[in-house]
Amino acid sequence: MPPPPSTVLPPPPGGLLWDVTGEIRTLLTLPPALALQVANPAVAAGVDEYSVFRTDPWGRGERSLRSLQLWVYGGQAAAAEEGRRLRRLHRAIRGTDAHGRPYHALMPEAYAWVHATGFPVMRHARQYLGRRPYTDDEERQLYAEWLQVGRVLGIRDRDMPGTLEEFWPYYRAMLAEELELTRVVQELVAVDRPIPPPDRGPLAIRLALRALWPVLLPQFVRFRRFVTIGLMPPGAREAIGLPWTPVQERRLRRFGHAVRTVVPLLPERLRYFTLARRARAAHRAAPAGPTHASG
Repeated sequence: MPPPPSTVLPPPPGGLLWDVTGEIRTLLTLPPALALQVANPAVAAGVDEYSVFRTDPWGRGERSLRSLQLWVYGGQAAAAEEGRRLRRLHRAIRGTDAHGRPYHALMPEAYAWVHATGFPVMRHARQYLGRRPYTDDEERQLYAEWLQVGRVLGIRDRDMPGTLEEFWPYYRAMLAEELELTRVVQELVAVDRPIPPPDRGPLAIRLALRALWPVLLPQFVRFRRFVTIGLMPPGAREAIGLPWTPVQERRLRRFGHAVRTVVPLLPERLRYFTLARRARAAHRAAPAGPTHASG
């Protein structure tokens, strides 16, 4: 049995996750992380059968983002409750994958893989979206903090590699032996699938987007494909069979340069999501603790 989430502390204020997960650049890392998750046939089968990503993509994205914020910024009680909620949600998700193998969403290898994908995606995206890549020490810190999040989610220590040095052999084995171009991955990078217009935000904006959606949709799906494949680590991209060209790589580098130049100049109210912004403000108002420079 995993440890009760209520006994596990979330990542510390002032850590690396405290800086990155509440910032708007995080939105760009969600599509590649999701695609990497559903390249696992068991995960893909569960998402294919049970997820509302086709009919309610904006709601699903909003809920995923809120979960991520709660794990890091919600405090121990809220993070623990979110961990329990997710495990309850996944208990009924079971069936047979595309190869005829039974699966359950809480199978340790599948549940841990869904969480594990966040680390290599964050690390790879940092090379484009951050002011510099992580140092070796920062990568170890980031992985240790990601393990803490996994414990909040109820992932047992034995189901995730305990150190960064142990993670990479596990990750490479998953790429070589488990991942494939599933139907769900193909849908997530498709440019010819219908997507409903956004249904979140102020009414005036929603109405404008609905009116303009026939024009905006082709641009949006091409951008989604570009970000999903480009910010996926190259080894994963190749293992799944997703194409990427030198021309696209140059475009991604130009895009990343623009993002990492503009975003740090934004005021915090525009740069960070509400829950993260409030938690960061409360932390600054508290007695001095450890800090980490962002960028």
